[in-house]
Amino acid sequence: MHIPENYLSPSTCGVLGAVMVPIWLLSIRKVKETVPREKLPLLGIAAAFSFLAMMFNIPLPGGTTGHAVGGTLIAILFGPYAACLAVSVALLIQALFFGDGGILAFGANCFNMAFVLPFTGYFIYHGLKKVISSDTVAAGISAYVGINAAAFCAAVEFGIQPLLFTDAAGQALYCPYPLWISLPAMMIGHLTLFGLAEVVFTTGVLAYLRKTSPDLFQLAAPASSNKSLFGLLAALIVATPLGLLAAGTAWGEWDAEELADTDFFGSALGYTPAGMENGFSFDALMPDYAIAGLPDAAGYIISAIVGTALLIIIFKIIASLLPSRPTFDTPAQH
Repeated sequence: MHIPENYLSPSTCGVLGAVMVPIWLLSIRKVKETVPREKLPLLGIAAAFSFLAMMFNIPLPGGTTGHAVGGTLIAILFGPYAACLAVSVALLIQALFFGDGGILAFGANCFNMAFVLPFTGYFIYHGLKKVISSDTVAAGISAYVGINAAAFCAAVEFGIQPLLFTDAAGQALYCPYPLWISLPAMMIGHLTLFGLAEVVFTTGVLAYLRKTSPDLFQLAAPASSNKSLFGLLAALIVATPLGLLAAGTAWGEWDAEELADTDFFGSALGYTPAGMENGFSFDALMPDYAIAGLPDAAGYIISAIVGTALLIIIFKIIASLLPSRPTFDTPAQH
């Protein structure tokens, strides 16, 4: 679901980035008001869960792949505003260090995965809790709807590009696939395997945390040992090379060079959109979670360690810069 560089026009990226600015500012204010400073490092761990979840690519027949995000999981634990910040920082690390998602498309990716997904999942979760006694069922349904809402938004963003931006010959300048292609292409995978992956990840991690770290579900509770959290992180890091088993590229994430030859819906595109061929480029430090000279699995694990460490450190630094303040008795209500 990570939108790469130049798949969306600069104006589309600018609009979605501008939309995210007040959302980020409001999220910062809400987190400062509702999440005790002592709990902020846990938000870094939650962001690391999302980062690692997105490294587990799942294959879909036809050669495409997808992944879970974990946005609803974080929203259930800390509230949607905290989830927005956590997933946004995880996406920023992915874009800057690993080239996963475009720099220009950062606002668009955050709109889909850090705003639409956790807020949708959070409000559906709390609505379902009023009529469903099972927390697991409510969390699973909410995660499923949340990731599909995000995928729908990404599909629309892809699909409007050839309708709005073409050259004199009528060829698309950016993503060349209109809505009638982008919507089913994105939604089929997310309504099936990728949505199921989000359900399994969300409910599985929640069940583990309720058993090993019940204080996480009460923001006012003093932080207990984080051994179980770091144990789960370590297990996920070691398992990340499983994401390499999925052959192919996620739909809408092809390189500009391979897009012209991509055989989709029975015929190759036959050209490279000019806006993609001559657009903005950025060289990430470890593109595609790979390190030159190392086996892919080793590069993947090292990338997972680096990303996880950066997220934990960033939120620890943020916590150290904030003044200590009284805790609240209930999680943030939004």
